[in-house]
Amino acid sequence: MQKIWIILPLIVFSLGLHAQQEAHYTQFMYNKQLINPAYAGQRGVETLTAIYRNQWAGFEGAPKSALLSYSMPFLSKRVGIGFNISHVTIGLQRDLNVNLAYSYALIYNDNLSVRLGVMGSMRSLGLQFDEADPLNLLDPSIENQRINDVFANAGAGIYANIGENIYAGFSVPRLISNTLGFNPDPGVLKAREYRHFYGMVGGIIPLKEDINLSSALLIKYVQNAPLDADLNVNIELKKFSTGLSYRFGGEGFGESVDLLLFWQASPQFGVGAAYDLSLTQVRNYTAGSFELLVMADLRRQGFRRMANPRFFM
Repeated sequence: MQKIWIILPLIVFSLGLHAQQEAHYTQFMYNKQLINPAYAGQRGVETLTAIYRNQWAGFEGAPKSALLSYSMPFLSKRVGIGFNISHVTIGLQRDLNVNLAYSYALIYNDNLSVRLGVMGSMRSLGLQFDEADPLNLLDPSIENQRINDVFANAGAGIYANIGENIYAGFSVPRLISNTLGFNPDPGVLKAREYRHFYGMVGGIIPLKEDINLSSALLIKYVQNAPLDADLNVNIELKKFSTGLSYRFGGEGFGESVDLLLFWQASPQFGVGAAYDLSLTQVRNYTAGSFELLVMADLRRQGFRRMANPRFFM
């Protein structure tokens, strides 16, 4: 438990500097519904996605997150529904999020699709002091107890496909700034949820038969924090794709450089992995961060055929 006392100041400093309260995933391009409800049903087929992320491997108490996402068209091609369940642990903190998404295509044809989406969410945020290993067993500031609270929220987004090779979207997953503090003293300054604004754009450039160059950009903005972004470039060779991402922010040279791999094992099943090499001072204390992804279509693609249904849609 001793390493947690090293990492907690880093986490607190990072949260205070960047105001980043929502979990991020390097393989965001494979699960856009987490941050944009307008993506629900976009692929035109029932899809189940699972991601596990271990950030700053080697630290005890470092952030770990798991995500399960489901999406499907509902009654017609224009309507989509879905849900996301995510769980994040950071030291003694436990953060469970459940949200439901709904989308409707205002425009739907072969050349242009524009969807609007809304989501409702419930968040359970807790601190498990009973799992702490205090430096002083007689320290009264850490009691053998668990503290938990539940918060409701709502979000909205817009997502568009232009032709078969370009997409773009904008979203705000949480519109309500809930107070997150547990201290009942009204004179104590408490933490709040800040609105996170996400903009995304991506596309595919066919190079040769069965060879594509695909790219994605995710821009993140939070009040009182610098603009942040992830830039990804992938080469796709038949069933395999590999590429690099660069995460802006951090200290001078950015936050991380990330390696991504994806294997389309069958038309309905794919697996992916990502490794993040930190460019900040954290790299001196960790072996990096990694993600594992599993993605499955529960039925065959029944609506439109896209140039790359995995990455693009």
